[in-house]
Amino acid sequence: MTLSLDLTSDATRDALRARAAAPVKGELIGLTREELADALVTSGIVPERQAKMRVQQLWHWLYVRGVSDFADMFNISKDLRAELAKHFTIARPEIVEEQISSDGTRKWLFRFPPRGAGRPVEIETVYIPEEGRGTLCISSQVGCTLTCSFCHTGTQKLVRNLTAEEILTQLMTARDRLGDFPDRNTPAGAIVPAEGRKISNIVMMGMGEPLYNFEAVKKALLIASDGDGLALSKRRITLSTSGVVPEIFRTGEEIGVMLAISLHATNDDLRDLLVPINKKYPLKDLIEACRSYPGLSNARRITFEYVMLKDVNDSLEDAKALVKLLRGVPAKINLIPFNPWPGTNYQCSDWETIEKFADYINNAGYASPIRTPRGRDILAACGQLKSESERMKKSERLALEAMMIAGHGEA
Repeated sequence: MTLSLDLTSDATRDALRARAAAPVKGELIGLTREELADALVTSGIVPERQAKMRVQQLWHWLYVRGVSDFADMFNISKDLRAELAKHFTIARPEIVEEQISSDGTRKWLFRFPPRGAGRPVEIETVYIPEEGRGTLCISSQVGCTLTCSFCHTGTQKLVRNLTAEEILTQLMTARDRLGDFPDRNTPAGAIVPAEGRKISNIVMMGMGEPLYNFEAVKKALLIASDGDGLALSKRRITLSTSGVVPEIFRTGEEIGVMLAISLHATNDDLRDLLVPINKKYPLKDLIEACRSYPGLSNARRITFEYVMLKDVNDSLEDAKALVKLLRGVPAKINLIPFNPWPGTNYQCSDWETIEKFADYINNAGYASPIRTPRGRDILAACGQLKSESERMKKSERLALEAMMIAGHGEA
């Protein structure tokens, strides 16, 4: 039977408004300690004199032990746990799909609430296991505004920014799935080793441009690197940008993580085509911002990412121009064999061409590893991430909400 509701009727609109006005639980993941204390006190469930102690308890349970249910916080009274569950949520995102590549790479499709986008949104997160380390590639936006011509993610319009909570729960859910949090029976106060973690590194290289979502990314990465919680070293966190020049200095000054630049070309004409943000922030300004990056040294080099596109940017002349462009900048140059995706017009450079390019860069004094393609069989490789989330039209959103009220759907 087809459901039909009159969206112009006062009764239906009242029902929609009532549903929208229903109390929404506050999220605790992604709040700073100060914000967490304020949320507890403002809700009326924790007196101000206890706030610091309760924040310390919650911080430990959330970020050291990785619990996703207040009932598992054993050193908090049952009554307080019930009040926390009534007012707040620490739930993980829905896992829509988990794919495992033949090379061990994992890709998750996560679903988050609408938050103004009209329908729940989906993003992709990738885990790449390597000898001696495991790297999690995290998304910062649903879709992207940059339309880089070689990137599959760039073909998906921006739906919205992710919140700090949504950025962090990608890491926390991946740790859940990989068994990377301490066992829940580990005694309180026990020393939990950081070494041997399955996720040792994170890179902000998933869907979206992190520096177009600066505040949420900053908050999430400062919590991820907090020594009393998730405790990832800032030396093991890399933020990749396509070149949002005004935010590059702030990244080093306010977040202090490693920086990667999605470069891909050595002249403005080609980079305008491959990475259109170059029209706003050309190479001269981008390289100057890199030279001024706080903490830049031979021990804290900038990584420049360079995708190898056949007959586009892979000649020996391009290699020479790259060395000249980066002269004097402590740098590592990651050469990325192009990862094909449906509908692309680009091809990957021949392997012999890539090796000659790398040899020239190496002989000029720059480390230039060739990134091993990972997860190609599940579209999890660099530049391949994309979800089906699109912003809904108002009429579609109203129809969906009407369906929810009638009990024919789930939020």
